[in-house]
Amino acid sequence: MRNSPSPEEIHRWDRQHFIHPWHDMNAWRGYDNMLVEGADGIYMYDETGKQFIDGPGGMWCVQIGYGQREMADAIADQVMKMPYASPFTNVTQPSAILAKKLADFAPGDLNNVFFTTGGSTAVDTALRAMQFMNNTLGRPEKKMILAREKGYHGSTYLAASVSGKERDTTKFDVESRLVHFLPNVNPYLRPDDMSVEAWCDAKIQDIQQAIDTIGADNIGAFIAEPILSSGGVIVPPDGYHKRSFDICRANDILYISDEVVTGFGRLGHWFASEEVYGIQPDMITCAKGLTSGYLPLGACIISDAMMERMAHQGEVLFSNGYTYSGHPVSCAAALKNIEILERDKILEHVREIAPYFQDRLARLAHFPIIGDARGHGLIGCIEARLSKDGSRLEDERKIGAMLDEVCNNMGLIVRPLINMCVFSPPLIITKSQIDDLFDILERAIEKVGETFI
Repeated sequence: MRNSPSPEEIHRWDRQHFIHPWHDMNAWRGYDNMLVEGADGIYMYDETGKQFIDGPGGMWCVQIGYGQREMADAIADQVMKMPYASPFTNVTQPSAILAKKLADFAPGDLNNVFFTTGGSTAVDTALRAMQFMNNTLGRPEKKMILAREKGYHGSTYLAASVSGKERDTTKFDVESRLVHFLPNVNPYLRPDDMSVEAWCDAKIQDIQQAIDTIGADNIGAFIAEPILSSGGVIVPPDGYHKRSFDICRANDILYISDEVVTGFGRLGHWFASEEVYGIQPDMITCAKGLTSGYLPLGACIISDAMMERMAHQGEVLFSNGYTYSGHPVSCAAALKNIEILERDKILEHVREIAPYFQDRLARLAHFPIIGDARGHGLIGCIEARLSKDGSRLEDERKIGAMLDEVCNNMGLIVRPLINMCVFSPPLIITKSQIDDLFDILERAIEKVGETFI
């Protein structure tokens, strides 16, 4: 029997054949990505056995941590019982039970669940549902989508079109005719003499001005992350979400809450829309923490009121769907994930420990190279910026890469985003592990600061 391939062979095959997401096409064959050989709890291990704290929690998703044997058993049991059934013509127990649970968790009358393959396809489904509804109502012109600069909603065509990460250079096309981007809501960017309350007023005025300019009769939906995660963990000012929601309601504009990151405990609740921000959106999109990353699965949850408006006399197909919608194995993983979150009181743990996490994060702001340290719940970001105007992109990329490298050398994985490092560790993280994470960050910031200050 042939021996397992060496780490060198794995790296070589990876460079030669695996196109990784979001890699520079001029340099992707030269990337030296970490070879992960194992993971347990909040830790990952490379081929040498070196231990790393998984700061990003995979990709904002490993809520219950790695190495959960009962997750593996639940997945294996469902595989042996029935690995697949067509969602177009069949009902399965895991998908029906999971749909009921999501309806119970979601606020208000969001009782209708369309399962997808992940966050991007959940967003696509939400946007297509808006289009379908307005066509059904005889309003084919009411299709424009309001989105936000720095927002990220996915990589499929529609989802990418409403993503506003303007500093990511790309050769991909997007459908710019369908979207209007609202200016950045990050309070860190406000003028020094402006209060946070005044900044919030200005951001609400941005929405009203867009509606006045475009016309409410032409705007179908506003899509918003509660926290703009991949844009740099941007936390809008207090009251922004409720006020923007009220404007949408007053103008018959659907409100889509993209909770792909904030759902399933990241802020201490199943969903943040109502529990944290006091809104009942028309649709919620979710993925990631739904299965804690153990298997791919997403969902678009739609309100009863919207479903009624999508109804039509005579047969009109909602011709949107995927081969793996409601995949029984993925749904079984989600059900076990929810069981673990409930049984181990992980959401309660997040609410209890998040203030300490945020306190340790806030202390990082005193370092000269840190322009902002922000977050909410168990999600955070440090923004290393030499000036608030963001004009020195080359320097910002350099400082971000240095922080990433130094943290990695010290046993901490962070996710670098130009001049920012973001982290959303598994929700099972303990107080002492939070100290370990931030102790490494402090030492890394001190070391990198010696180069720039």
